[in-house]
This record gives sequence, C-alpha cells and structure tokens, in this order.
Amino acid sequence: MNVSLSMWSVHKYWYEGKWDTVDFLAFASETGVKGVELLSCFWKEKEKDIPLIDEALRKYGLQVACFSACNNFVVADDSQRQAQLKEVTDAVDAAVHFGAKVVRVFSGDLPNDSISFEQGMQFVIDGLRAAADYAEQKGVTLCLENHGLFAGRSDQVMAIIQQVNSHALRSTFDTGNFLLVGQSSSDAIDELNGYVGHVHVKDFLPVPEGTAGGVTRSLTGELFLGKIAGEGAVDLKYIFGELKKSGFDGWFTVEFEGEEEPKLGSTEAVNHVTRIVAGL
Repeated sequence: MNVSLSMWSVHKYWYEGKWDTVDFLAFASETGVKGVELLSCFWKEKEKDIPLIDEALRKYGLQVACFSACNNFVVADDSQRQAQLKEVTDAVDAAVHFGAKVVRVFSGDLPNDSISFEQGMQFVIDGLRAAADYAEQKGVTLCLENHGLFAGRSDQVMAIIQQVNSHALRSTFDTGNFLLVGQSSSDAIDELNGYVGHVHVKDFLPVPEGTAGGVTRSLTGELFLGKIAGEGAVDLKYIFGELKKSGFDGWFTVEFEGEEEPKLGSTEAVNHVTRIVAGL
C-alpha cells in the first residue's frame, strides 16, 4: 500500500492560473509521495500536455496511481450521455498511456425535476456498464466514488456495482464524503470492504451554524468544514486497518479540501497518512 496525492488538493492554484499539471508534479515530488492522481478537468491541450507530463513523471520518479474522469451520466439527451461515456473511455485511454490501473468515475446528480431518480439511476447503470466493458478490455478498473445523489451512501455504491456486475467496476472509497450524506465512514467501510479499488483520503469536521470558511451542508442539514487528514471526524486508522485485513493493496490518495494553504495542508495530510500506512 502506497500514498499518492491528488491534483485536486491544489486545485486553487490551477483555477487561479498559477499552476499547470507539471507544476503540481514538481510539488508532489517534494511531499515524498510515490504516486499522483491526475484529473481530466485539468487538461487544456491534451496533445501538448502529454509529453510534458511524461517527462515530469520520469524526472520526479512518480507513478500515476489513478486518472480521474469527471463524468455525469444523469442527462436527458442520449447524445449527451454518449459524450459522458466518451469522457470515461478517454480517461481509460489516458490511464493506459500513463500506466495507471484505476480510473475514478462519478455517477451523477439530478439536474432538475425532468428526470426521476429511477430513470437517473438507470442512466448511471447503463453508462457505467458500457464504460466497464471498455475498461475491462483495456485492463483498467473503474472505481466509483461515493459522491452525489446516486452514489453518496455505501448501499448506493454497492447497488450500482452489483447491478453493473463487472469485475472492472469497484469503489473509490472517499473517507470524507460519507459524512456529507449522514453516514459514518467507519460504517461504510464495513459494507464496502472487499469492493474497494482506490481510496480518497479526506477529512471533515462538523461545525456549528455561522462558522466562517468553506463549509458544506450535508443532506441531513449538518455543516462540515474540510480539515487536514487526522484533524476531523473520520477514523482513518480504523478504515485503513479494515482495508488491510481485506487484502487491499491499492493507493491511499490524499485529497485535501481544508481551509489551510493548499501546499501546507496537502503536505501535512500526506505526512499523517504516511505514518498511518507505515504502522499498519
């Protein structure tokens, strides 16, 4: 089991136009991680970016632990759903290029009342089934993140995995996101253990109304503040220990979403996660 860092941890710098992927890779190497997670949403000119990224990965001795698609299958128009499928298959191709075995995928969210939950869920299952067929042919595993209305809880993630019924679809277990749907992350790992192909390590802390900063309101109405891993409500030691018991041998990818300066927050999170992994 190794520790990696997601580029999402420093997305602020990308959106401010200060960093590109190569800048992120240089920083990631300074944190001591062995791998990185790259995201499709951070690619501007793919054909130009790829050789530069390849060179930086070699220079810094980094592996691509995961390539993340940014898809949403819950759209009414069939041609738009085909475009979302292409978003995933393109991510699979990118993963193959970079030697990654995992592609993070999403399910989707209801855009408005024009699509029922049942219809939206069928769109998700159909899309992921087609994507998983493609991924399996390429030797890549899709890992569904617990994120959004259709796959926020562990039972929803499990239901989608079981209905798609492919060895090429597993879970990206996001340690923090379960709190945002009113579920304990420790309870979630008890249900999904054995189906986890990738882990996002993040932490949230419940906070009172009126708390300043980038708070997120959960589906149950509670407010949560992003924290450095180990400083929130998630029992990471328990989750990591249960994963080890099940034989998990994938990546623990730090996805920092706290209020601290992103480089500082990411580095401290990586250090904390590395210590837990070393003690397993």
